[in-house]
Amino acid sequence: MRKDCLALALALAPALPCLAQEDDGTIDMTTLYGRVYLMAERVEAKGGTTQVLARNRVTDQSSLLGVRGTESLGGGWKALFQLETGFAGDAASGTFGARNSGVGLTHPAFGTFIMGRWDMPMKLAQAAPLDPYTDLALADITGTALNQGNFANREQNVIEYWTPRWAGFDAKFAYTANEGRTATVNPYKYGASLVWTRGDVYLTYAYEKHKDSRDGTVTAGVDEVGNGVGGYVRVAGAKLMGQYGTYTRTGTRKQKSYALGVDWVFTGAHHLLAIYQDSRDGGPTAVAQPKCHMYGVGYRYDFSKRTFFTAYYTKVENEVGNLCNFGAGTLSITNGADPEGISAGIRHVF
Repeated sequence: MRKDCLALALALAPALPCLAQEDDGTIDMTTLYGRVYLMAERVEAKGGTTQVLARNRVTDQSSLLGVRGTESLGGGWKALFQLETGFAGDAASGTFGARNSGVGLTHPAFGTFIMGRWDMPMKLAQAAPLDPYTDLALADITGTALNQGNFANREQNVIEYWTPRWAGFDAKFAYTANEGRTATVNPYKYGASLVWTRGDVYLTYAYEKHKDSRDGTVTAGVDEVGNGVGGYVRVAGAKLMGQYGTYTRTGTRKQKSYALGVDWVFTGAHHLLAIYQDSRDGGPTAVAQPKCHMYGVGYRYDFSKRTFFTAYYTKVENEVGNLCNFGAGTLSITNGADPEGISAGIRHVF
């Protein structure tokens, strides 16, 4: 029965849930889903020791294809699985199963346990929810905030637990296995987030630690720690959002960054989007500290709940160093270079 259900789900488009009742009365549900999101861009970087000349490009914004499902086990328990693959809609590339993929158990009273490859709690709580560009775009929140995306991670070999929601609160916890341990390094990560939501208000705090790691690379004796707070409120059709974080690394000064954004909806389908980000410090104590900021303004039109058009302008200014870059589609820049770009594109989900 399960094979027949999956075959039907793969044969139908757009994605339709497939329900199957087994001989023991349990219910399976399998869903095929995906997203195609492409932008046409013109980008350049002025200043620095080597200028990046203006160029046109088509970029993928995390297009994906996935299948997920649940099985009722009785007593309120369900088994769950997800297999999600990213693909570049503008080129023949992608790694199978590299996005959120895993297997677990869930219960309304006890929460959800999952293991596999998955987003860490800080990313889930403070990236897309606090970014008018939903963590996708030249101006997205990982260009300057969240330690330039170093604390917006999707990790492999991860075990996560998500609590049920109680009185508006829910929490997530994650640990990555130290499979790479040797006599000299013991790399692993762990983190947690706490979220409170009530009506049009969302507040969050998150913590994450990287042991023997530097920017995602195993490095003996280097630890990284991030703390972030943020939230949003909806007022008069506008979603006002903000995030502030501090990030420490062995041998460097504490980095401080923030992002402020707005998504203002008017006449139903039109959105005005804006974000400003600022980052300071984070370099070795004996050198001049990085200082940079970014701003982006944009427009989005929702043709439907599944399809929209968007266009925007983004400017990055590196006053000291070259720490800040585009959030997606980064350029190879030197100290003092300032990436700048205009973009327009379409997203469709199914």
